[in-house]
Amino acid sequence: MPNAQIPVLKKNKTKKRTSRKIAVLLILLFIVLLAVLFFRSSLSRVSEIRFDGNVFSTREQLLNRSGLAIGDQYFGVSSSDISEKLREIQSIQQVTVDKQFPGIISVHIKEFATVAYELQSDGSLRAILANGSSVGVSSSGIAVEKPILTKWKSDDPYKAKLCDALSRIPGEWTADISEIIPAPIPSFPDRIRMYTRSQFEVITTVSLLNSKISYLNQVLETEEPGLITMLAADSYVPFKPDTNEEGQEKDTTQ
Repeated sequence: MPNAQIPVLKKNKTKKRTSRKIAVLLILLFIVLLAVLFFRSSLSRVSEIRFDGNVFSTREQLLNRSGLAIGDQYFGVSSSDISEKLREIQSIQQVTVDKQFPGIISVHIKEFATVAYELQSDGSLRAILANGSSVGVSSSGIAVEKPILTKWKSDDPYKAKLCDALSRIPGEWTADISEIIPAPIPSFPDRIRMYTRSQFEVITTVSLLNSKISYLNQVLETEEPGLITMLAADSYVPFKPDTNEEGQEKDTTQ
């Protein structure tokens, strides 16, 4: 009788599969338990809210508009939503939200630049920003080198264009301008009259201001106070005649 081969016993894999499933379930339950404990702890909450770069908006205004509050769910705070809400404020140009775990929300604000001020009927000043909007300002926040806009109507379309033009000119080039008044005529509806701290009077237009500003500064630096016209052609006429020229004329007549 030939030797009978003993069949190899199959390994029992059922127990191993069952133990693996149990281990996976235990791990999942442990993760869920940790998640529940985390979201119920103070680590998952907003513990500090920081704002920087805001001059014209108070902390309270920014909190109300953004909807942020201490104790909010940290992971429930949307940076894009906060940025969108805050950009609805007229003075704000750009918003960057930085979330720092655990619990810190830093909001960096860039406001539109102040290009001028406007005198109100009650004697107070409002800052005119590069986008044409106006905001209240305290006396401590006034930049003395900025011009004052007077006699401008709030709905004047050239007022916003003037603000945009001023924002594109380096501050040192407009530092001597003290006042800007609208002076429209049929041929130049955006004509303006400017007065400088160095006693010059300037006539130009909003649309020409950027291209003519270099000529203006050249005259301010080299000539005596006078009337500067910067329209189709540029001209300068001193308020007082040159005394040297007068003396020469007298000598020649004698």
